[in-house]
Amino acid sequence: MTEGTDLEAIRRKLESVTSEHRDLDDVIERLVGQAPVDQLRLQRLKKRKLMLKDQIAKLESLLLPDIIA
Repeated sequence: MTEGTDLEAIRRKLESVTSEHRDLDDVIERLVGQAPVDQLRLQRLKKRKLMLKDQIAKLESLLLPDIIA
């Protein structure tokens, strides 16, 4: 695999993870608007969303060129 293909794979993964993160946002918002709120489900969704946020940050850092200070 060349560096270009690796970067393209990272971009595709980033797009996928970002989309899932956005979808979870919508699900959480709808869940909060319902009564009664399933706190356990809400907690799990928020935990998954946080994990995705960390994964997004990691993937974004792989796409940025190293900066020599």
